Amino acid sequence: MSDFSRISTSWILSHRGSKNKVDPFKPYGWLVEKERSASGNIEDTGIIFLTNRECQYRCLMCDLWKNTTDESVPVGAIAHQIDWALEKMPGIRHLKLYNSGSFFDELAIAESEYKNIAALVSSFDSVIVECHPKLIDERCLRFRDLIKTDLQIAVGLETVNREILMRLNKKVTTEDFERSVKYLTANGIQARAFILLRPPFMTEEEGVIWAKKSIDFAFDAGTECCTVIPVRGGNGAMEVLAKDGYFSLPDITSLEEVLEYGIGLKRGRVFADTWDLGLFSKCDKCLDLRTERISIMNLTQMPVPEIRCSCRKKFF
Repeated sequence: MSDFSRISTSWILSHRGSKNKVDPFKPYGWLVEKERSASGNIEDTGIIFLTNRECQYRCLMCDLWKNTTDESVPVGAIAHQIDWALEKMPGIRHLKLYNSGSFFDELAIAESEYKNIAALVSSFDSVIVECHPKLIDERCLRFRDLIKTDLQIAVGLETVNREILMRLNKKVTTEDFERSVKYLTANGIQARAFILLRPPFMTEEEGVIWAKKSIDFAFDAGTECCTVIPVRGGNGAMEVLAKDGYFSLPDITSLEEVLEYGIGLKRGRVFADTWDLGLFSKCDKCLDLRTERISIMNLTQMPVPEIRCSCRKKFF
């Protein structure tokens, strides 16, 4: 086995493949999903995956760079992308703008663009953007004032295991996360937390334990909502780690357990990322049932009876 005690940006980049071809004037994806709002209503939420410059942070587990540009997109391109996607999502109440990095990174979205973006999104009940903890500052407040609606910012906590967090190359600490959340909440902006389920260098059991601890920490810091993301491969570096025994995909039952734990705290909303859940299941017989269970818990924020299947004895 190789020594992965120190993982550098250059090592991560050296294992990448090629990027996908993208159009700087069109988002690389969009969809509408139902989500339970902070008020308790289940409402349509539009998600726009903006085509944007690659994030300045090269996190070990990230594959979002595949749909990014090498340089900043032209002036006006982000507003054009939003306008293009909104025409295809009539009736939505909430909007998520995800730009494969940090919304408040000046190289990604210049502050001069905020006014045009605000004109497009101010009619929604809430607008959610994503940002690295170290880029949370007064720009968030100026954007909030322009959109004149509820702004929520999703911040990547990832894990409160300090050693693993350092190895993820995110260049952030738990103190950075806590500082950013307290800054947002003090200024009337709700914070969401992204939490990883079983990042590299963890066993299945450790992945569950640390995901639960991370939820606890996020709520203690003041976040209103947590999203648990099972870690996937597909970016080159993760495949190297998997080959050497440092990474395995988490099991779908672990995602169920962490989601149920978080909901049971009743400290705020907790969601599980449901994209491509088949990756995390070894049993076709119960996959649909488990997917449905997770989706119901996401929407109701209530526990659902456990799925019983013989595969638990076979695989565990």
